Amino acid sequence: MLLPSIFNDNFTDDFFGDMFSYPLKDFELQRFSGMHADVQEFDDKYEMDIELPGYDKSDVTAELKDGYLTIAAKHSENKDEKDEKGKFIRRERYQGECRRSFFVGDEVEQKDIQAKFNNGILTLDIAKVKETPKVEEKQLIAIEG
Repeated sequence: MLLPSIFNDNFTDDFFGDMFSYPLKDFELQRFSGMHADVQEFDDKYEMDIELPGYDKSDVTAELKDGYLTIAAKHSENKDEKDEKGKFIRRERYQGECRRSFFVGDEVEQKDIQAKFNNGILTLDIAKVKETPKVEEKQLIAIEG
């Protein structure tokens, strides 16, 4: 058993594990695994910065479908119980995936979006695309009788 540290905020974790925090565990996971986004509007584009701390570029995907831009990030789980330095007693790194969708409009195409990833921030430049007015065609309904 580990001895509690007087400098540790959660020293009861050393004795009781997550027993007292269990009801809040799902809430905390949602709060910390979400993607925080800043969106700025410019004359010709929207710029979106999405925080993805701890993720690599290879962990992140962006997909455009039916007017929705979906960002997904996934950490691979390392199932090793030991590394070269010894056995893990406790791991507190988030491992899993998160996903968030933004409606960007039906007129936006893949070529209208530029993406770059630097220091855990995904930056997306989304060009403003003018909507072409759709001409509504009249369709006559035949009336019987």
